[in-house]
Formats: sequence, structure tokens, C-alpha cells
Amino acid sequence: MLTRLALIARILPRLGMRNVARVALYKLKLKVGWRPSPLPDDCPGGGILGLPNATLVSDGDDQPTTQLIFGWKPITLVTPPDWHADPFNRRPRVNPEQDWAHAVSALGDIDVKSYWELSRFYWLPQLILAARNGDYASAAQIERWLQDWISCNPAFLGLNWACGQEAAIRLMNLALSALILDEWREPSPAMKWLVETHTRRIYPTLHYALGQDNNHGAAEACALYIAGTWGQTWSMLGADRIARAGRKWVNDRALRLIQPDGSPCQYSTTYHRANLETFCMAGLWSERTGAECFLADASARVASGAGWLFTLTDTTSGDAPNLGANDGSHLFNILQMPYRDFRPTVALATALFADSRPYADHSDARLEALGLRPGNGVLPPAASRTYDHGGFHIMRLRETIAVMRYPRFRFRPSQSDALHVDLWHNGINLLRDAGTFSYNAEGAEWFAGTAAHNTIEFDGRDQMPRIGRFLFGEWLKAEAVEPVSENGVETSAAAAYTDARGARHHRAITLIDGFLICQDTISGNFEAACLRWRLAPGDWRVVGDIVRNGKRSLAIEFDGVPVSPTLGTTVESRYYEQKTQIPEVSVKVNRPGKLVTKVTF
Repeated sequence: MLTRLALIARILPRLGMRNVARVALYKLKLKVGWRPSPLPDDCPGGGILGLPNATLVSDGDDQPTTQLIFGWKPITLVTPPDWHADPFNRRPRVNPEQDWAHAVSALGDIDVKSYWELSRFYWLPQLILAARNGDYASAAQIERWLQDWISCNPAFLGLNWACGQEAAIRLMNLALSALILDEWREPSPAMKWLVETHTRRIYPTLHYALGQDNNHGAAEACALYIAGTWGQTWSMLGADRIARAGRKWVNDRALRLIQPDGSPCQYSTTYHRANLETFCMAGLWSERTGAECFLADASARVASGAGWLFTLTDTTSGDAPNLGANDGSHLFNILQMPYRDFRPTVALATALFADSRPYADHSDARLEALGLRPGNGVLPPAASRTYDHGGFHIMRLRETIAVMRYPRFRFRPSQSDALHVDLWHNGINLLRDAGTFSYNAEGAEWFAGTAAHNTIEFDGRDQMPRIGRFLFGEWLKAEAVEPVSENGVETSAAAAYTDARGARHHRAITLIDGFLICQDTISGNFEAACLRWRLAPGDWRVVGDIVRNGKRSLAIEFDGVPVSPTLGTTVESRYYEQKTQIPEVSVKVNRPGKLVTKVTF
């Protein structure tokens, strides 16, 4: 068995030596004391967004404002929040004056994400819409909250300056608010200061974000493109250089983070949405300001990324399989739309990058709020397809969707979920993924493991050995991939892998009207294997050898002999930091053979 150091040595080339060097250089610079320099002067006085009638409401007249933390947990605020406290009131307040480079590590095992949520300024465009429509109280509230944040977060002290992506999200929400108000042409001195201060935090550490090969690089590149092109209008120091860098890396990240067939490099539904929304922010800024951004190939890649999400999304509910990591991010959510409705993202991306709309009869409120018209064309109905660059078989039959993940890892996998299957019918997620829950909470690593997915677990271990919180070793390689095929009656697909210890799993699925048949052939080096199916909540019961819930049923055979499965409970997390119980069916065997599962719905 390889040691942890040996596993790391083997995986470094797969991460990309340039990326490894970028991260190593960043950490070395911090260790020797390097820090970016803030502006020499404090924020100028006066209003930030130039809101009309913002001074007509006195202090203390803030209206109750409800925010959804991580898309599900409502908190109501009547005064500016404590920017250094956990909004759930479950964790200690952090020191606002500590060095930002050590702020995250000072938390130890405490999850930093909840501390950052309100400082992302998601609330700002939401209040801006109200202010634009004549709500004087919201206008005054915005100015007080922004001034309070500036006062409580000196550049560059404390946790809220610890991450370049967090600064980028704030900057994008400031820019989005200026677009909504149509006030971007003549920003106030305070807005100029905010934009330049955030730029000074993001620009010097951009290559660290790029080295992570994920959403961080996309968000920071977009923020720099906006800051640079915006700063050119008032001769911000270095604006031309920053605009060129931002534009270059926005195009690069679009081509990097969205694979040629449109599938995501992060193998995650919600992270793919976050990247699409970031590119939409750059596209919207370009469309409104006339500042050139996307080259033709990058624009086409974003459109293909929207196509992948469109194919994956359930038309009835707007939800989609909870694949890969899910950290609760929801950029561009100016109307606090349901977190698990992915249709607005598809509508925005196709309007901006494909001049199309995904559904002929779907009216998108966010497009209306932003003053955007839907695309002229209508996308053809989502159809079955294999996305081989990302490793996704997507099978659609009327109101049914079956999705199988297989290991096509050109980028680092975040979950050990090879050959997981999701099943949807009439908007109900019948067979489902566990999600993420948290990146730091006790026991949270289980959610990324094999036992949290609808697949085979060999010998009670993950399919890949875990090296760190966000890194697996011995990446699996897909074998015997059979792309989605249809014959008018049934749709089928297959794939397999052999893990580092010699255990092999081949899975073939067939979707027929009202049925899903899954054939799992297991062989090679193992002593025990466990097949799990995570079910939709409901009154499931074992009747003979069949698990039933009304008209829905699940039956399993092993080498042609019916098996009586175990029906128990497990947990899932459809939202970050939320978990609920769901039913789970499992079968254990101790020799090679073929397991056949038939699901009726």
C-alpha cells in the first residue's frame, strides 16, 4: 500500500506542474511576509452608489431584510450584521484585526464559509432593485450597510480579506448593482476607492487562484476584467494592465473550466452553475458597457456549458442531480430564487451567449429585472447524450432522466462517486446523491466517499484513497465505455473501472418507459462488496424480496437469484450545512458475480 507521500508524488503531475508551482510560490511569498499594499488613503466620504433619496430616511429606520444563507437558511436583519460573526450564531466571533493571510488557519476546524456569506454582498443587488423602484428605506439601508462594512473591514485586515475569490464576488455584486441602477458611467469617489481596493487584493494573487484550476480563477479573472475596464473610465492606476489580464484569463478559464463538450471540469452541478454565472456577469458587463471581453471560441464554450446544464436539468422541477461538491454558492441570485432551480442560469447563459431561450413557455423574472430580453431562438428539447469529456451518461425519456457518472478525470475529482446513478421521474429524484453538507464539520468527509453514492463499495473503502480534504489519489480510469444509444424502445449506456487494488466494477443501465434496469458485474480482487441505492423520502417497505412504495418498487438479483435487501436510513445534503434522513436499500455479497437491480416507477 502506497504511503501518503508516495500518493502525493504520483498525483502531482496530474494536477499540472504549472498549477503546483503557482500554489507553492504563493505560499512561499506569504511565508516570507509578502502582502499586497492597500491604497494610502481611507475611503472618501459621501454616498457609494449615488442612490436617489438615500438621505431622506434617518438612521435606525432599516427595514427587516431576510437573507437565505446557503440558499435555504433564512435570517432576518434589521441593522448591519456583525461582519465577523457566524450568522447561525453557532461559532465564536473572529478577530477583525488579524493578518488576513493567517485568518483562515486561525479558525482551525471551524468552517469559514458561513463567516463569509454576508460579506459576499448577495444582499446588495436585491436591495438595489427595491431602491431603483423608489424604496427610499432600502436606498438608505444600502449606504449605511456598505459604510459599516468599510469601517469594520479595513484593507487588508481580517477574515473577509483572506480569499481573493471572496473579494471578487463582492466586486462583482458592486458592479452588478451599478448596472442595475445604470450608474456605472460616473461612479462616486467612494465606489472608485472600493473597486481599486478590491483590485489590489485580487490582482497580486491571481495566479494562486489559477493554480487551483477551479471556480476561484474564473471569479477573480471576471472581477479583474470588470475592475480594469471600469477603472479605465476614470484612469485608475494600472487599469489597462488589469483589463488586459482580466480579459485574457476570463477567456482562458471559459475554455479551461468548461470542457469541449460542455461538461464541467469540477464534475459538480452547482460549481458548474457558479462558473456559468461568473461568465454571465462578464458577458452582461460587456453587453452593457461595450467593453470587449469574449473571443468567439470562449463564447461558444460558455454556450455549450449552458447546454450541458440544460440537458441535466429536470424540466418539471428545475432541479438537477446533486453531483459533486456543493458549497452553497449562488451568484447572481438577485431575486432570491430557489437555490435548486437551475433554469434561470440556463436562461441567462443562453440569452447572453446563444441568443436562445431554453423553454418556449418559460418566463424568467431575472432577465426582466436585468432588462434583458430572452433569446430569439428556442433550444431543441433536451435529449439523451454521453458527455465523454466529463464522464456523464445522460438518458432522457419523456419525464424521466437517468444519469450515470463514470471516471473521466482530466481534473482532480472531489468525490469518490464512480458509476453513481441518479434517477428522476416527474420531478421526483427517486435515486439520489448524498451531496456535501460541509467542508469542515465532523464526519463531513463521509459525504464525498463511495458509501454516500449509488454504486458498489468494495471492502468498506473508498474507490480512491483520500490524500487531503479536497484531494483523492490513484484516480480511476474509465474502461469499456459504451455511449448512450437508443432504439426507439429503450436507452442504454455502460462503463467500468478497475481500482488500484484490483477490484473491478462494470455497470450497464437501461432506461425503458417506467423501468430502470441496472446490471453490475463485479470481479477482481475484493473480499466483500456492498451495493447501495439511496431513495426518495417515502413509505418504503420490504415485501418479500421487493422494496415498495406505492407504485414504485426496487428488486435486486445476484447471479439470477432474488436477494432480500436491507432497508435502512441514511442522510443526504441538498443544501450546504443542511442534512436530512432518507431511506436506503443495500445488499452485500462476498464473491464475484452479477447484481441486477430493477426499479419500477
